[in-house]
Amino acid sequence: MSTKPHAIIIGGSLAGLFAAVTLRAIGWTFEIFERSPHELDTRGGGLVLQPDVLAAFRFAGVKYTDAIGVPSSDRIYLEGANQVVHRSFMPQTQTSWGTLYGMMKDTVADELIQRGEEFVRFEQERGKVHAVFASGRSATGDLLIGADGPHSTMRNLVLPGSAPHYAGYVAWRGLAPELALPARARRLLDGVFAFQQGPGHMLLEYMVPGEDGSVKQGERRWNWVWYRKAAREALADILVDRNGRRHAFSLPPETAKQADMDALRSQGRAMLAPAFQDLMAATGDIFLQTIQDLQVKQMVFGRVILLGDAAFIPRPHTAGGSAKAAANALALALALRNERLDIDANLREWEQQQLQAGLVMTNSGIAMGRQIMGM
Repeated sequence: MSTKPHAIIIGGSLAGLFAAVTLRAIGWTFEIFERSPHELDTRGGGLVLQPDVLAAFRFAGVKYTDAIGVPSSDRIYLEGANQVVHRSFMPQTQTSWGTLYGMMKDTVADELIQRGEEFVRFEQERGKVHAVFASGRSATGDLLIGADGPHSTMRNLVLPGSAPHYAGYVAWRGLAPELALPARARRLLDGVFAFQQGPGHMLLEYMVPGEDGSVKQGERRWNWVWYRKAAREALADILVDRNGRRHAFSLPPETAKQADMDALRSQGRAMLAPAFQDLMAATGDIFLQTIQDLQVKQMVFGRVILLGDAAFIPRPHTAGGSAKAAANALALALALRNERLDIDANLREWEQQQLQAGLVMTNSGIAMGRQIMGM
């Protein structure tokens, strides 16, 4: 072909970047359009590093080292006054959203990411797709990728009425500097993935790289997540931030009301082991993620596709959100690298595989969540 195939990617978060770097590896060009006018590198918390992420990095030529994350060896469960009631050997590596974002973003030229562009509609004709934005800007390519997250504009266009469903509980999240934790708690939690489970709640903790990506001792961060049931009526008040703005589904960092954070810490003192109480006390800012479910029955619409959380939202218990986006993107690149470049046939094959994988992961997460929360 005289002209390289071109992808228009809606969404500049992890899913969009995974799509960009893997398609680039098979000779495609791309342009990313992101609604936010700012960099996204301060968003999100910790996550478990999965093989699918590393496979996508290797395929795309994104270099990484052991500094990509912080290893842990054992999983422990705490009760009462820091008693370890169960321990098992389960080695893994934990990283952060910002670490993965930064590693991919550094390989993408700034001019290929158009920020502050709100996607509004598209048109298709003769194997080409045209994307139109609220600014009046438009773009044309061979493939339009909706990687714009759980509340995807793209999905609303191709599957009207589809939306995530609230699962009945939330994840309060926080990140604390390593040395902000008292020495007794550091000794107990260092090198482990720690849990505490009770009726209708579960807290988990693990260590992730520092805000600057450092994995040096003393420069890392403790990442914690506390799953709590929340009725819709109570959630409506929680989702009003400190400036009086109502959020639909989550509270980003530096937006939760001080009274809500104080109430959560107070509940922690009554319900959690001392090490976890220390962890919450050492956390300056707490943010919130509602737990939602989403499954779709179609991911390909001509030359338009849905990818990542725009199609399936796995519950966090699967530790599979970033892995699913990476797997979607890598499988897409492998399908499209066919020399014949029969894009439509390759997309249909890709869709069959990814629909099945999405259903398996999301159903697993639903089952895990129901067991954990007693729902």
